[in-house]
Amino acid sequence: MDRMIYLSMSGAKAMMQRQDTLANNLANVSTPGFRAELQAFRAVPVQGSGASTRVYALETTPGYDTTPGVVTNTGRSLDVAVKGNSWLSVQALDGTEAYTRGGSLELSSDGTLTTRSGLPILGDGGPLQVPPNSAVSIGTDGTVSAKGSDGKNTTIGKLKLVTPEGSLTRGEDGLFRAADGDLSADDTARVQDGALEGSNVSPVETMVSMISAARQFEAQMKMLQTAEANEKSASQLLSAN
Repeated sequence: MDRMIYLSMSGAKAMMQRQDTLANNLANVSTPGFRAELQAFRAVPVQGSGASTRVYALETTPGYDTTPGVVTNTGRSLDVAVKGNSWLSVQALDGTEAYTRGGSLELSSDGTLTTRSGLPILGDGGPLQVPPNSAVSIGTDGTVSAKGSDGKNTTIGKLKLVTPEGSLTRGEDGLFRAADGDLSADDTARVQDGALEGSNVSPVETMVSMISAARQFEAQMKMLQTAEANEKSASQLLSAN
């Protein structure tokens, strides 16, 4: 009886954690450059005496889907789609360097080039500052130019594009970081201006996975109810004796 309850509880908890991951992916189906989290189960032994044969089935996120999203032409001068396995460098809220594929850029009130969420975009010398009343253009190599009211083009910097050799780690803020610290700029990295890379999340596939996880959760809860009914029947038999 104990094993039945234990297995049902462990399975139900794993399905809840899986639903959280799938829900997060579905919520970011329209987020530019979003990389879907992957789900996998791992067995963790229970610590303590008398439980050496017990293990937890836990949901883990071993990484992210590296499949590129669909690139869509927008015609907007501040939109860039990073090509290949390269990433844009940004300054996170804690001041550290982080990486993103979201190329929908904006200009803040003080002229700082930022992401849609307001994080400064890093260039070869730090955050990029655009002069007032300037039209911004971004070259395929990441060079950022500003055209003033006098019609003169001025190069204000170059996007810091990095190409990691391995996979990055996603942080709680949704940004990616390298395990060995900040990465060096890759001069061979290229971007496509006037375009955006979409999320690589498949809405249909994610919805099917969520329905499957919900049904598995219901099956685990029915097992708990069966275990409770069996325990009541056993108690009644013992009381009768």
